[in-house]
Amino acid sequence: MLAPTSHPWTTDQTLGEHLTARGVSRREFLDLCGKLTAMLGLASVVTPRMAEALAQMRRPSVIWLQLQECTGCVESVIRTSEPTIGDLILDTISLDYNHTLMAAAGHAAEAALQEAMQANAGQYILIVTGSVPLKDDGIYTTIGGRTAKEILEEVAADAAAVIAVGACAHWGNIQAAKPNPTGAVGVAEIVRDKPVVNIAGCPPIADVVTATIVHYLTFGRIPELDIDGRPLFAYGKRIHDQCQRRAHFDAGQFVEVFDDEGARKGLCLYRMGCKGPASFSPCPIFQWNVRTSWPIGAGHPCIGCTERHFWDTMTPFYERLPDVAGFGVERRVDTIGGVLAIGVTAGVAAHAVATGVHRARQRKQLPVVSQPSEEAEADLGQD
Repeated sequence: MLAPTSHPWTTDQTLGEHLTARGVSRREFLDLCGKLTAMLGLASVVTPRMAEALAQMRRPSVIWLQLQECTGCVESVIRTSEPTIGDLILDTISLDYNHTLMAAAGHAAEAALQEAMQANAGQYILIVTGSVPLKDDGIYTTIGGRTAKEILEEVAADAAAVIAVGACAHWGNIQAAKPNPTGAVGVAEIVRDKPVVNIAGCPPIADVVTATIVHYLTFGRIPELDIDGRPLFAYGKRIHDQCQRRAHFDAGQFVEVFDDEGARKGLCLYRMGCKGPASFSPCPIFQWNVRTSWPIGAGHPCIGCTERHFWDTMTPFYERLPDVAGFGVERRVDTIGGVLAIGVTAGVAAHAVATGVHRARQRKQLPVVSQPSEEAEADLGQD
């Protein structure tokens, strides 16, 4: 996939000219633009504009820094499907520095970084994976004798756009979990003079990374972001509201123990600790590994890895969130009865608008406990 191309994209070529030389038809190019338009949540009328902008574009320079991290985000991105990582690197961008994927190493690699920064000052896209350790003068991550903070500040200064990829670059991830021994922080804590796009997840979905880059190349600006700096086209909805198992939640059908009959039937994983009701991510839609599957689809509860400081706020991972509303029709309709139907409906309405699920509710204030605990179920039985 990363073999040298027989039609190298030269600096004086537009992308349209390069793709024509590669034998890519106009129809194939428009089909790709249409898929990217849909992924970005844009109307189909935008596809011609995207095609025109990309066709006239000259090969942009991308610098990718890997700081305090495990390389999982790189592993995720190289599995992107539309476009593939080969298409992205050979036909869309010029990846001028990434010490995992580039052939050069040592002094040659660092020289390539400096050359790319100087040749493309003010125009290159900076991608960052990994957190930035600040404790003890940042000694916990050094590259070429320089700290992660020093390198990030230098490279970000002349970047046209900064994209923080993964939970480590977003909020520090597990390195920043209590007691945070390295003093790890996210990219936005260091880069404060320009907006930082946060592609959340541990690791994030690769297609969100490529779609964000294409959005910038098409419109010359970063996509609309939510309060946590995440692209709204990808992180605007909760996993719970897009989950294929949602109907089982509303029907009160849950997996109680891993590998029980409910697990084999694909019932809801809420009682196994699923954090889908509190997590915003396109996992159910984009999925992973060329849309093969995703964690909940494979039978494992969501751990909330797209959310702020999830190692501290979402653990223990296998304990359920409190007080998430839902119908529970099959389990409760015979015992609750028609008198409580109004209360149940109110619970569903509250569920539809809730974005925080850690708010304790007072049992006496509600005619029906939205998602009963074992004690609540006992109370309902006595009534």
